[in-house]
Amino acid sequence: MNELLAIALDAHGGLERWNKLQRLTARMSISGRTWAIKGQPFLFKDFRIEMPLREQHMVTHLLGQGRRLIFDPDRVAVETETGDPLFQRVNPRASFEGHSFETPWDELHATYFCSYALWTYLTIPFLYTYPGFLLEELSPWKEDHEEWRRLKATFPKSIASHTNEQVSCFGPDGLLRRHQYRVDVLGGARGLNYAYDYRNFGGIKVPTKRRIYGDDGSGHHISNPVLISIDISEMEFAER
Repeated sequence: MNELLAIALDAHGGLERWNKLQRLTARMSISGRTWAIKGQPFLFKDFRIEMPLREQHMVTHLLGQGRRLIFDPDRVAVETETGDPLFQRVNPRASFEGHSFETPWDELHATYFCSYALWTYLTIPFLYTYPGFLLEELSPWKEDHEEWRRLKATFPKSIASHTNEQVSCFGPDGLLRRHQYRVDVLGGARGLNYAYDYRNFGGIKVPTKRRIYGDDGSGHHISNPVLISIDISEMEFAER
């Protein structure tokens, strides 16, 4: 196993513990400038997700809205909370063809983007032990008076994600500090995703706050505006 990944796995709770877990539920809120640009500023104001840890699937319950969002890499859908279908899209990634950062989204675009993004965020660094990932340690990065070790991950085509190559930065304690990528469905926009305020949920350390900024092209974040804010208030892992 890659040495840096082994350190990160131990810091986040350990692979042995992770392998005993099967799914998670969480309550959170997402906001930020990106959602206003996309015409969906309040869609993810307060919601609860359910997801397995080894299969890319997510159900998002929009609290107080009477609807839930269903995600699989090859299909997204909106249903009532009682299961009545409202609308769906097959092969959702194709619907982003020709999009730029400013292109408005409908609920199905937002469902696809938010779901695949959260599924990958909430499984990293353990995700990098799954089949098909290629890993390479890059030169360190210095920020916030720390030196962060950088791990480049090449994603397999079987995982819906921002793009095929992404970089995770880990601090001296082994915890994720930053996740760096381009977002193909946003016209290749660069993102710097910072992780804060770790809490222990069932033996796994999870950042309960994420702030995503633009990249100035040299790996430094553009502090204003905050493109996406993610705040987790509750989380629970389950072994079955």
